[in-house]
Amino acid sequence: MGQVITVAQQKGGSGKTTLAVNLAVELCRRGRTVAVLDTDPQGSLGRWFMTRLDRLGDPGLDFSTASAWGVTYECAKLRKLVDFVIVDTPPKVDADLRPALREADLILVPVASSHVDLWATEGVLDLARRERRRASVVLNRTKNGTRLGAEVAGAAAEMDADLLAATLGNRIVFAETLGQGLGAPEAPRPGAARDEVAALTREVLAILEA
Repeated sequence: MGQVITVAQQKGGSGKTTLAVNLAVELCRRGRTVAVLDTDPQGSLGRWFMTRLDRLGDPGLDFSTASAWGVTYECAKLRKLVDFVIVDTPPKVDADLRPALREADLILVPVASSHVDLWATEGVLDLARRERRRASVVLNRTKNGTRLGAEVAGAAAEMDADLLAATLGNRIVFAETLGQGLGAPEAPRPGAARDEVAALTREVLAILEA
């Protein structure tokens, strides 16, 4: 039976789709079967998948969409078909988000390097606690060596949630590859981005396999 990873954050622009895409691509590169499930009406994940389909012919993973209340049905179906289901959610925290959190074996909450993003995390973490689901904060678009980055990392570490050691940097390759229907590890010169995505994936797998 497959496992569900839900990516959630109430603030837009936090990098949910980027996180979902790169985790999905890296899991596929490791020989795991993956489905991505887009529950965000903006449809960014769906556009990425269709771009990937046009570019590669064989996207290497499955894709589905669902309304907020269709998540339970879709996850039950996809769990039987793949090793991992990665759910991208709308940027909001309300009752509509709860089914996606309830289905999750792990909730990933991306936080960009700003205190505003960090504050927005509290609502997701509160809902995760109510659903008794494990949530882990992922620092995204980090800027090493900056005081703001250090402050956000320090504040995140003090929250009542796991803070993953792996981070994703503020790198152009993440945006470029997303628009090309790829993940950063598939770029011609992925550089540090490939290492960051690999480290994140290893950490996520360690949590789920523990």
